[in-house]
Amino acid sequence: MNGPQAHWLADGRRLHLNHGPIDLIVEAFGEPDECRAAYAQAVARFQTILTELVEELPELRRPASLKPRAFAGPTARRMEAAVAPLAKSFITPMAAVAGSVADEILSALLAGRRLDRAYVNNGGDSAIHLGKGQSMTLAIAGTGHGMADRITIHAEDGVYGVATSGWRGRSFSLGIADAVTVLARTGAEADAAATLIANAVDLPGHPAVERVPARELAPDSDLGERLVTQGVGRLSEAEIALALDNGLAVAEDFRRRGLIAASALFLAGETRISGSVALAAPNKHKTKETAHV
Repeated sequence: MNGPQAHWLADGRRLHLNHGPIDLIVEAFGEPDECRAAYAQAVARFQTILTELVEELPELRRPASLKPRAFAGPTARRMEAAVAPLAKSFITPMAAVAGSVADEILSALLAGRRLDRAYVNNGGDSAIHLGKGQSMTLAIAGTGHGMADRITIHAEDGVYGVATSGWRGRSFSLGIADAVTVLARTGAEADAAATLIANAVDLPGHPAVERVPARELAPDSDLGERLVTQGVGRLSEAEIALALDNGLAVAEDFRRRGLIAASALFLAGETRISGSVALAAPNKHKTKETAHV
């Protein structure tokens, strides 16, 4: 495996950071000198982030409990802090790894800097900075609507993390959601919550759902023998509604507990909203409540 890589994308505005499974897009907005210094700080922090995680990987793959464990690395600590409040269900810190890495690099980007806006996108799980009066629009892939839905986040929303999970994504899911996008205070918290809500969008034992033990696909998976979704066949309208309502119940519980700000759940072209999320894009269904990514 090559060491940490950093280069500018073709547009000359976005920085690409890559090391093994970590693949980040970073963009900062503000005065040129401030942005240059911020990018240098992000590159410097990126040099050791994967090595730090690998050193604690065995424990990070173990199930969380309601009492957080002590980890040495700051990114690992972010992961554990995000999953501990959710530990009544099976979850490991790996459920928050993408969001935690995004949070850690954003923190390095911002340290001592004055930026109007910034984001770190880790494969769709993002950490966001918005100065006063600023906003940012993000696209949600895999919603089942044919094109990406979009959400616009405003500084006053208090949302600094956005994450999406689902069986079509790059990580394994126990559920059948095409996508579940969560808005939360941090990328780590959004990532962990999106994982569990997506797991809950499910029809256990349904014959149209193809499932395989996670370990058969990835021998070192933190999910072990748990069945992960590999295909979803035709479902009736009633079944789609039931699966989405199962996930919505979990999303509403997380929102009532203050663990997330809002979420949007997608399955087979249908949508459920928890909290204030306004979807903009080719969505044939009107949502009852509003917010943006």
